[in-house]
Amino acid sequence: MKTVLLATATLAALLATPVAAQEMAGGQWGFYAGAATDNRSKNASKSDGDPFAFAGAEWESADGAFYFGPAAETIKSGGSNVEAEFAGGWRPQFGGFDFDFNVAHKWRLDSNPGVDDEAWEFTTDIERSIGPASARLQVQYSPDGAGSTEAFTWTEARLGWAFTPRLEGTAAVGYRSQDNAPDYTGWNAGFTYALTDALEAEVRYHSTDIDDLGRQYEDAVVAGISVAF
Repeated sequence: MKTVLLATATLAALLATPVAAQEMAGGQWGFYAGAATDNRSKNASKSDGDPFAFAGAEWESADGAFYFGPAAETIKSGGSNVEAEFAGGWRPQFGGFDFDFNVAHKWRLDSNPGVDDEAWEFTTDIERSIGPASARLQVQYSPDGAGSTEAFTWTEARLGWAFTPRLEGTAAVGYRSQDNAPDYTGWNAGFTYALTDALEAEVRYHSTDIDDLGRQYEDAVVAGISVAF
């Protein structure tokens, strides 16, 4: 938790520096959209096992280090069918490692009265690639999640292998510790295939160690497609 909060504070300080201001004078916008047979986050479903769609836009600085933008996705939670977010971050490189420090504010539209429909999330990714192999460690913290969930921490380790320039396989395992909601371990494994430079397809199996709390935590094979331009 301290690492994530420190990274967030560092990001805020760097964004205020003259160097950051100079880099932000350039940059460009990109857009993405997609759909899948289930909306899985941390291996649990946010759409009650039903298909979902998503879309977003991202501005990236000229050197690719700074970024921000809005996004939205369909969900099923607390009377809401859409979750919107605005996120920004910093992606530096140090000693052969790729870092990503991200801050996101999320809110669920048209939730039932009395439902906690907003959340802040702070995420740190540390990734390293050597040839076709890759590894990533992710730590995410929220002081108060949406819905009945209060503070939570998610820690995940992921390994990947690029079989070809277009086909990659990855597997990940993570643990979610949360207040006012069940702690659990989740894992997933699957493949992504770049159909074109802009279009990507994915098939992934998700599982958790919870088997008695409904469709949200049930095992599922999820297929999806996304486009970015």
